Parts: sequence; structure tokens; C-alpha cells
Amino acid sequence: MKNIKNNLKVFFLTGFLILTSYSCQDDFLDRLPLGEVANNEELGVGGQEAAVFGIYSLLRTTDAGGWNRYWFGSIRSDDAQKGSTPGDSAANGTAFDDFQYIATNGLSTGWWNSHYAVIFACNEVINNIIESGATDEGSLINDAEARVMRALMYFELRRDYGQVPIITVTIDVPSDAFGPKATISEIDNFIKEDLVIAENQLPLTWSSFPGRATSGFAKSLLAKLYLYEGEWVKAYNKCQEVIDSGVYMLDPSLTNLFEKSGNNGPESIFEIQQTVTESGQSYNNNYFISQGVRGTGIWNLGWGFNVPTQNLVDAFEVGDARKANTILSSGQDDGGFGSGTLPTSPPLAQPYWNKKAYTMESVRRNYGKNGNAWENIKIIRYADVLLMAAEAANEAGMSSDASGLINQVRSRAGLPNTTVASQSELRNAIKQERRVELALEESRFYDLVRWGDATTALGSLGYQPKNALFPIPQEAIDQSGGIITQNPDY
Repeated sequence: MKNIKNNLKVFFLTGFLILTSYSCQDDFLDRLPLGEVANNEELGVGGQEAAVFGIYSLLRTTDAGGWNRYWFGSIRSDDAQKGSTPGDSAANGTAFDDFQYIATNGLSTGWWNSHYAVIFACNEVINNIIESGATDEGSLINDAEARVMRALMYFELRRDYGQVPIITVTIDVPSDAFGPKATISEIDNFIKEDLVIAENQLPLTWSSFPGRATSGFAKSLLAKLYLYEGEWVKAYNKCQEVIDSGVYMLDPSLTNLFEKSGNNGPESIFEIQQTVTESGQSYNNNYFISQGVRGTGIWNLGWGFNVPTQNLVDAFEVGDARKANTILSSGQDDGGFGSGTLPTSPPLAQPYWNKKAYTMESVRRNYGKNGNAWENIKIIRYADVLLMAAEAANEAGMSSDASGLINQVRSRAGLPNTTVASQSELRNAIKQERRVELALEESRFYDLVRWGDATTALGSLGYQPKNALFPIPQEAIDQSGGIITQNPDY
């Protein structure tokens, strides 16, 4: 399992080989959302249950759930910069901080390959169920889980590369893995078809195996796609279905939200699962360890990437409790997390660190690990849905509804209700709330692009309109024999 990243060196064919190797494993331990299972009787009733758990595992063990996530969604924004030390991963810093994209970038190649590896795993589950003719509840749920994961992968590829190939077949021979790029409209329609099936077949909650996909996740992802399309009423209605389900609420504690105790909590809509067993065995990836404070001794907590900018630090209102749960400052106390005062900068390489990746000293001591190996990666949480609903309501002319939704999020942050009322003022207020609420969670860059604000916010950093999309990895183009073509302007 640990060698999967090293094996992702051949574009689509390698993804197929990875999935084949998963199907040959006898140990289901690392396939479960939480990585824990006692025997096959606990696996459920769906005929593709084990293969579905393999999909969840791929989310964690490939670059689809690794540090690539924040390079694309966070470091490219005005909220974050590469961090670490100047010479560490300098080429990636040039590409993502300075918008000097290249088609041979390794992070991008891994991001593309891993997404298609997950897609191929999803295709296999969906096609096996179709071919079997199974219509039992368990198989329909397995089908829906595969569809919502496939939708997530295509949604992320669509955001980062624009037009990409839609592959739906099971990969039996290498040529099955290639196809021409689909249009954005075709990709969006394909995603929506999967999500509509998924929202109708997935359960609201799971009594066991927390972390599995739910109908709330499918609805939330569909709402997000509608935002990208400017379908405001559809986005609002879909968010409202999630809100009205009664399943979710804002976690009263911002600290708990980003700690081990907050995993799969009341605010969780979908998370990539990480865990450390009582014996200290880890089922995680480099996502959080790569964001830990880069120091020595007790401050040797990670690699030091994805650090807040001064621009983000200055963006918080006075009295906003989210600031203390987002920004960890060199030379200051860690705010009751148990390790006391951080060293100053220098000797630490950065003045600020991502507090959402920081963990309690007592938990580190309990597991005997300095780096964070237990916090789940939050893909969608309830606060995001509330703010999506607010944005959709405001754009659809329902400003009073938008204000109430914003104020729920502001109240948790210890802030008074917003006093703005006009559509334009509320639009700006929503943009501000999304920025500070979802800071360093791979949202800011994509929000700036879809709002049309990226050139204004990022132009001084080197951003140009073409930088909304990354170039298609050259490896993919070469191995497709030219079937896949490069994006314009690259």
C-alpha cells in the first residue's frame, strides 16, 4: 500500500494495474473508510462492498488525497504560499506560487493519474453491477458510492484542467483508458447524471463505517456544481435539501472541528479518512504531515508547507474566533494546545503556519508521533453548504435568506450579524465569509476563478487568465498518442 505513489508512473495503464493489485489483496484492513474491520461478515450486504472500500482507500493512498490537494486549491490563492524553506520544492513553488505552470510538473502528473485511478476503480464497480443485473439494496448503494466518487474526481479534474476525457469502461486493455477530451457541458452533464443517481440511492447516514458517502454528500456536490454553472435556484434548492435533512449542524467548537475528536462530527458531509490505531499503526498520507511546523525537537512537526500569507492574516475581522484556529504564529503561544510558545522566525523558516493542521500535544504524546496522522481531510463540511446556499440565494434575489445563512456562520465565529442588505453588499460579505471560514481548505483559488476575481486578486503574483486551468500533463498527452490534446495557451 505504501508504494502506490511510487507505482503511479504510467498514466492510465498504471491506474488499471494498481486497481488489479488491490483486487488481489487479502487484507481488507486498509480498504475501509476508517481502516478497521474484523471479518467479512462486517462488510455489509452489497456484492461490490470490498471493491467500494478499495475506492475509499485509493482516495487516501494516492495523490488524490495527498498534499497535491492544497498545491492546487490553496497555494495558488492569496491565502497561502509554498512555505517550508526557500530551496525546498522550489520548482513547485515557482509553478504554483508564481503561476509558471509547466506540463511536466510532477504534482500535476500525480494529481491527474490518481484521479483517473480512482475513476477506473469506480467504473469497475459500476460496470460489474450493471453486468450482474443486481438490484438489491446493497448493490444499489455500492453503485451509488462509486458514482459519487467518480463525480467528485471528474468535478476536481474539470476545475483544474477544464476539458478532460470521460472514461466509463472497465479497463481490460490499455486502449480502453484513452479518449478525446469532452466539453465542459458534457462533463457537467455526466457528473450530474451520476450525482442524481447517487443522491437517490445513498442513505442519509451510516450506523457503522463512518466516512462512507451519503445522500447529503451527493446533494452538496451537486449544489457546488450548480454554483459553477450559475444555476442559482437549483444550487439553493439542493443546499436547502441538505439543510432540511436535519443530519448536520455547525460544530459548536472551532477547535474541536479541526482535531481528531472532530473527525466525522456533526459538521462533516464528506471527509477522506485517516486513522492511527491504538497500537500506533497509521493509515494516512502526507497531507497533514507536510503542513506541520518545520522545526527541531518538539517543534519537528512536519515539512512546513501551505502556510498563511500576511494577506490572509489581515483579512480577519477583529474578534473573529476563526483567526486563532487558522493562524499559528511563530514566537507566540500555541493557544492552549499544550506545547507552549513556538520559536521565533528565524530560526523557524516561516512567520505563520496552518493551525488547522496543528494538533494537541496530548494526542501526539498518546500516539508517540509528532506529525498529524489522525485528522481527516475535509472535502465538504456544513459551513460550506450554508455559505453556498447564501450565495445562491443572494444571486437569485433572496437577500433576506442569504443574510440569515451568513449569520449562522458568523455567530459560531463570535461575530455579530451582518448589517449589509443590498445584493452587491451581500455578495461581498459572502466572499469575505467564504474566505475566512474555509481558509487553507482548498477553496479560495477556485472561488476567485469562478467569481471572476482571480486577475484582480492574484495578478500581482503573476496570474493570467490562462492560469485558471493547468496544462494537461505531458505524460498523458504522450501516452495517449495524441488523442488527448493540450489546453489552449500552453
